[in-house]
Amino acid sequence: MKAARIHAYGAIDDIRIDHVPAPVPGLDDVLIRVEAAALNPMDNKLLAGYLKDFFPLAFPYTLGTDLAGTVVATGPLVATVKPGDRVIARTDPASGGAFAELAAVPARLVVPVSADLPLASLAGLPTAAASAWQALFEAGAVQPGQSVLIHAGAGGVGSFAVQLAKRAGAHVTATASAANLDLVRSLGADKVIDYRNQDFTTFATGLDLVIDTIGGETLERSLGIIRRGGKLIGLSAPFDTEGPKARGIDAQFLFHQSDAGRLAAVAALATDGRLQSVIGQEFALADTAEALRSLSKGGARGKTLLMV
Repeated sequence: MKAARIHAYGAIDDIRIDHVPAPVPGLDDVLIRVEAAALNPMDNKLLAGYLKDFFPLAFPYTLGTDLAGTVVATGPLVATVKPGDRVIARTDPASGGAFAELAAVPARLVVPVSADLPLASLAGLPTAAASAWQALFEAGAVQPGQSVLIHAGAGGVGSFAVQLAKRAGAHVTATASAANLDLVRSLGADKVIDYRNQDFTTFATGLDLVIDTIGGETLERSLGIIRRGGKLIGLSAPFDTEGPKARGIDAQFLFHQSDAGRLAAVAALATDGRLQSVIGQEFALADTAEALRSLSKGGARGKTLLMV
């Protein structure tokens, strides 16, 4: 099979499309023929070695964590899915394996999905939609009627967060570029802010919850518009939470953790048509380097996919 691999920590140009033996599923593994795999910012961080203290990689390493495909075979201890089933999964980042024609994934990380939707529309759920769910409902404990600001509302996590927050009954404000304002409105945002031409701090105040996927100055400035007792959930990188705490703000860095129950919940919403996947760009497996380079520039609309 073909797989997008790296042989050491390095740069995007070091990615190779290798011909390798197909993986053999273990006792509790599911062998999946990958149809689509979704890119995430973490992929570039793993490649560069920024996360080696958390996820040390064994080389050669096949990139990618999020995939959608069809079950080819299962280990003898697997009872949750069978060959022919359509599934989505998020592999352990240290294991990777999604950017390949076949992937062996522990059954506990695999969620069966309906035949009613194209697999490509589901490939972006495992990290982005599940992170949005985790930020809003687990860390943020969003409630009906609360005011929520979602930064980068047209992005991978943001596009799902806007929809989920609206479904929860919140009043949703989102930032986006001018080209994406109509898209974010269509996803359910009550108010959209053109972050390049408008100062978001003048359009929102006294917020109950801010979901930030950008970090840096955006995160710092967001503190000024959150009410005392409100919450800030940052997903970009760890940040100082003591300063916000002194101002009466519950600030948390959220590191996404895979959970099959959470993933099943967002998959059910997508299947029922209550959660839309925004697909920005599609690349072939052979163009993995180009896809990751495009993602690294930032400002991506929705999810970027590899069509395998």
